[in-house]
Amino acid sequence: MSRLAVVSGGGTGIGRSTAGMLAGEGYDVIIVGRRADVLADAVKWIGPQASAVTADVSDPAQIPAVAAAVGDRPLDVLVNNAGAYVSGADSTLDQVASHWRANFDSNVLSAVLMTTSLLPSLRRPGGRIILTSSIAAQKGGGGPYSAAKAALHGYALDLAVELGESGITVNVISPGYVTDSEFFAGRMTPEGHRSRVDATLVKRAGEPQDIAEAVRWLVGPGGGYVTGQIINVNGGSVLGR
Repeated sequence: MSRLAVVSGGGTGIGRSTAGMLAGEGYDVIIVGRRADVLADAVKWIGPQASAVTADVSDPAQIPAVAAAVGDRPLDVLVNNAGAYVSGADSTLDQVASHWRANFDSNVLSAVLMTTSLLPSLRRPGGRIILTSSIAAQKGGGGPYSAAKAALHGYALDLAVELGESGITVNVISPGYVTDSEFFAGRMTPEGHRSRVDATLVKRAGEPQDIAEAVRWLVGPGGGYVTGQIINVNGGSVLGR
C-alpha cells in the first residue's frame, strides 16, 4: 500500500506544490481546503494519487471529515500548511480581539485541531509532522499574523518533545517572500516586490517549489534525525534564527 500524506491548505501555492511533490514521491495525498472548486483543480494538477476534502480546518466540527478520509490507514506525513493573514479593524477593543482571534484561529488553531485529530493515525515510528510558519514570526511586521506564526514554533517544540520517543519528527518550515501564492493577492506592489527581493542574499523571490523541496528533505530518509527545528527558507533575508 502507498504511503499516505495529508496537506492542509493544499489547493494553492505552497500547499499545492508540496502535495504535487509528495505525489511524485509515491504518496497518496489528501489535500484539504475550504473551496471545493480550487481543490478540484489542484487534484487534476497533482494527478490520480490525490483526493480532496473540503473543510475549514479551524472549525472543530469540520475536522472529522479529514479523519474519515484517512480512515484506518497509517498516516506518514501531515503538513499543516493552512493559514492566512486575516485583515481587520483595530479601532475598538472588540475589533482588536476579533482581529487577533481570527489570525490565531486561521494559523494556530487550524494546525492544533488537525494534529490532535490525526495524531492517532500517525505512523509509529516514522511519522512526520511539518508546520508552515513565516518569516514574519522572526522579524515582525504582521501584527497578529506574526504573533500567530510565532506561536506555532512553541507548539511544534512541545510536539517534538512529546512524540520523539514514538519516532515521530516535528519541524517548522519558515518561508520568506514566496510568489505564486494567494498570500499577497491584490496587495503586492512592484515596489514591495523589489524591496523583498533586495532583502534576500540571493536576489530572487522564493517559489512554492522551494518550500516543497524542504519538505522533501524532511520527510525523506535524510530528515529522520531532524526534529524540533525551525527551518528557514528565505533566501538569506533573515539569518540563522
